[in-house]
Amino acid sequence: MTATYTFDFFTSLDGFGTAVSGWGGYWGKQGPELLEHRLAVYSDAQRLVLGANTYRAFAQMLASGEEETVHDAWVTKLRNLPATVVSNTLEGKLDWPDATLVKGDAVDVVARLKEDSDVPLRSHGSLSMNRALMAAGLVDRVQVTLFPVITGKTGSDPIFRGAEDFDLELLESRTLDGNIQELVYRPTLHVEGQVDG
Repeated sequence: MTATYTFDFFTSLDGFGTAVSGWGGYWGKQGPELLEHRLAVYSDAQRLVLGANTYRAFAQMLASGEEETVHDAWVTKLRNLPATVVSNTLEGKLDWPDATLVKGDAVDVVARLKEDSDVPLRSHGSLSMNRALMAAGLVDRVQVTLFPVITGKTGSDPIFRGAEDFDLELLESRTLDGNIQELVYRPTLHVEGQVDG
């Protein structure tokens, strides 16, 4: 049986994964429902899949401990999941409790993982890697946590810059803390001229 793969990310309303200054983690909008839900999501048995840039960012942020979100319980769960880091540039031992460094093309690596894994696969962030995996048809679920902010001046890391076109089937939706939306979709590569119905 093929393992499911979820591309999980946080975004502002205008499609940015982070902001360069002035907002803080979660854009300062997190509440207890979001944190409890994230803890439940990351408490399930699963394997984390990260690209090199996201791994480096997580490792640096977690090592410094300066970001307030580093101390959230779900982040601890995330960090203690078994992880596969896909990179052709990283070398040596990774600063992650249970991580395996795999060299090669992410599409090939994740295709093998989906066939071999006995637990679901999940990636938080790793934008360019996940855009390639979506284009290859390897992403089963896109889990969007939409924060109630627009970061037109300070937004960085556009989630889908350079991505292919996709049709999305809504599988789940929920509101957390009264103003944060979580949407889970099944993506399908959009075929020009194709009409649903």
